[in-house]
Amino acid sequence: MDTRHQPVFKGRKLKVSPLTKAFIILIVLWFSIHTSVIIIDGMNNTPQNADLGVVLGNKVNEDGSLSQRLQKRLERALSLYKNGRVKMLFVSGGHGHEGFNEGDKMRDFLIGKGVPAALIITDNQGDNTLKTVKNTTKLKSNYHIESIIVVSQYYHITRTKMLFRKNGFDKVFGASPEYLEWRDGYSLIREFVAFYSELLPT
Repeated sequence: MDTRHQPVFKGRKLKVSPLTKAFIILIVLWFSIHTSVIIIDGMNNTPQNADLGVVLGNKVNEDGSLSQRLQKRLERALSLYKNGRVKMLFVSGGHGHEGFNEGDKMRDFLIGKGVPAALIITDNQGDNTLKTVKNTTKLKSNYHIESIIVVSQYYHITRTKMLFRKNGFDKVFGASPEYLEWRDGYSLIREFVAFYSELLPT
């Protein structure tokens, strides 16, 4: 069979303009720097004391037990309390689809570890980070809260501290548990997006 006169099809090369390339490089660089800041800030557990420790909620398992992520947060908060670094603890979470109030479960864990119930403030309306911040703000005058320590995963600390500062708290510190997961990569990407979303006017 003579193939000399058959048409030859060549794939089109995708052309990317220099401006597009520069933009992509800028985004990657921006993400890398911001993520590095999140990691360093979140893992830098400063030794300051505070009036209140704010523990952000997380998943409660279907059998009512705490997820390991949530338990590690509470253990970190317990350490702060036992070492005299916080006077009270504020446990804030939502009502998960598993059917449990995260705040109640967190309070029960801390009481079981010896923290007096009178020193635990429970919030079951903290469905997201901003709601937890707003609900903490409502306590400020009644409990004379001037300083707080945020207790959450390391990748969550930077954005949470930023939100507290936007809502009138000047002395905001962070404390994260020594607990890493494979899903942290996804969480860092999510936090990068969420951080700048919080800066947008509402």
